Amino acid sequence: MNKTDTNPWYWIPLLNFASGLPYAIIISVSVIMYKNLGIGNEDIGIYTSLLYLPWVIKPLWSPFIDLYATKRKWFLAMQLLISIAFLTVGFVIPMNHFFVISLAFFWVAAFASASNDVASDGFYLLTLEKDQQSFFLGIRSTFYRLSMLTGNGLIVIIGGYLEQEYGDKQKAWSYTMIIVGLLMTLITIYNYFATPRTEKAIAKNSVEATNASFASVFSSFFKKKQIGIILAFILLFRLGESQLLKMLTPFLIDDQAVGGMGLTTQDVGVIYGTFGVISLTIGGIIGGIVISRDGLGKWMLPMILAMHLPIVGFVLLAHFHPASVYYIYATVIAEQFGYGFGFAAFMMYLIYVAEGESKTSHYALATGFMALGMMLPGMASGFIQEYLGYGNFFIWVFLATIPGLILSQFLIFPKDFGKKSGVNK
Repeated sequence: MNKTDTNPWYWIPLLNFASGLPYAIIISVSVIMYKNLGIGNEDIGIYTSLLYLPWVIKPLWSPFIDLYATKRKWFLAMQLLISIAFLTVGFVIPMNHFFVISLAFFWVAAFASASNDVASDGFYLLTLEKDQQSFFLGIRSTFYRLSMLTGNGLIVIIGGYLEQEYGDKQKAWSYTMIIVGLLMTLITIYNYFATPRTEKAIAKNSVEATNASFASVFSSFFKKKQIGIILAFILLFRLGESQLLKMLTPFLIDDQAVGGMGLTTQDVGVIYGTFGVISLTIGGIIGGIVISRDGLGKWMLPMILAMHLPIVGFVLLAHFHPASVYYIYATVIAEQFGYGFGFAAFMMYLIYVAEGESKTSHYALATGFMALGMMLPGMASGFIQEYLGYGNFFIWVFLATIPGLILSQFLIFPKDFGKKSGVNK
């Protein structure tokens, strides 16, 4: 089988689904699960944010993934380990001290998921040509986000249904996590048969396949032009989103007496699993198309604004608490469309940052700093929310998006980066 024998549409969607689903379960669904199992906002904010750490430090072991075995072998092995970890979480939830034990296995899953991301990203960069990368960026981002919404939508709906069915939240979430583990197993099997086996031939002609040392891989990244501004942008771009992600679910579930919207677990799952999915899909596809047509330069600012402006909707929800659920739907639709559309620009810029030798390791470094920018503010989000209340908290979240917006205007990159060759404006 050669490079042209396997249509990227066969493997890109599910390969990126396998990256997003574990992330959603570990970072987002765990918040809902622990909230319903009686864990407080402060503990949720601290300990679930610490689960970002494997994504932060993944550059430390990413050279091993570059230099030993193929990317395909790595992501298949890691997806299998993720499946086992989720199944184990399901079995330990009914036990005493489930919080500490489940966190330990979520940590194992997080380590495997971060390694899976490095291998999957490298596989994508090595297997596709540059114009294919820009075209499929929107598809890749969309299916990654769809998998996250599967967690925040379908999986949460299942958890909420089982809570009502059994009247026992521990049993409900135990079964839910077992279902997640089985789903990851099926996805791993699919990826084993669907992903192309051409990487070895490609790697022989790649600089990344040489005996590069750890020192040269890391030092070459920090020698890039504008590295100071680049790192500041990567760290601050998601400053607002990192806090929104942690406290949004508690906001929707908490009673109105404490400033929340008073929704049920199933309500949250339905909202994000229906209109949220549709909006994100449309936004992500459009984002990839416009970058491949016009290049990143034209769309960087509009896409960043599209991603962050919908936070105003949550400010309004927190202050006015409208009785109709349709206001919540409208806010989620705007937020998910904006996220799908806007995040494509950020990920395309990270691909630009990773250009050159050792692109897999450099991409891992860039996304590692991105994860650090998610972890640290997320750890503080519970304390900030408790201090400010939900209404003022969302105002703070919106203001926190400003530094990244300002820094984006100082970035230097080819304006036509990501533009498909042969496309005229």
